Amino acid sequence: MAEPYMRVENIVKKFGPFIALNGVNLEVYPGEVHALLGDNGAGKSTLIKTLAGVHAPTSGQIYIEGQPANFRSPRDASNAGIGTVYQDLALNQLMSVTRNFFMGREITNAFGSMKMDEMDKIAHEEMLKIGIDFSDPTQAVGTMSGGQRQTLAIARAIHFGARVLILDEPTSALGQKQQMEVLKTIKRVRARGDIGIIFITHNEIHSKLVADRFTFLALGQVIGEGTKAELEGQDIRRLMAGGADIGQLEKEFAEL
Repeated sequence: MAEPYMRVENIVKKFGPFIALNGVNLEVYPGEVHALLGDNGAGKSTLIKTLAGVHAPTSGQIYIEGQPANFRSPRDASNAGIGTVYQDLALNQLMSVTRNFFMGREITNAFGSMKMDEMDKIAHEEMLKIGIDFSDPTQAVGTMSGGQRQTLAIARAIHFGARVLILDEPTSALGQKQQMEVLKTIKRVRARGDIGIIFITHNEIHSKLVADRFTFLALGQVIGEGTKAELEGQDIRRLMAGGADIGQLEKEFAEL
């Protein structure tokens, strides 16, 4: 097996006396989808913000291609090949596909004017690579479906050098058809073979459809992990719920 592009060892994150992450280990391999699952408050958001350079870990170490990495900012993480697509996507609804694709990284000529034809061409080609054909890259983002907006944000992250793509609940708040669009995009990115994907989700079915490897968090700790084959037959619902006995909870609830 190839070496992991990112390896996380014994990450601890404290906010005052509160321990948000407690000894978390994680590996992200090229060409794999690694599902990160857990209930609300499990530590998923804190972990991805730590990997994305938003939070500095209290202790522990992140390694990129075997070398220690110390992110002081999201820009440091981005420069190391960590691309994060958050739920809110940070897209401007009134601007075009191209303008959103290059937001903050516009291609300009010697006079500072944007080279729109070149930018339109690149944005169109990059979207095509992951299966979306925007014949008109001047289209306003506000006219796109939620699944198409997710694909735009993913294509943008890849174009600007992401080797690890962190997707924060990309299928939430989408209809079933749009969810399937996003899952197909994830499969296409995985098929490239050079990008590892961290897929944060509450959806057990979606994780099973696209993920190769799973890590379950509860109260800031890893309570289960393994490949799809290794977890075959295990109660993933129980792990997603922090190790709770779902059947017992349902029985107790019925008795109330």
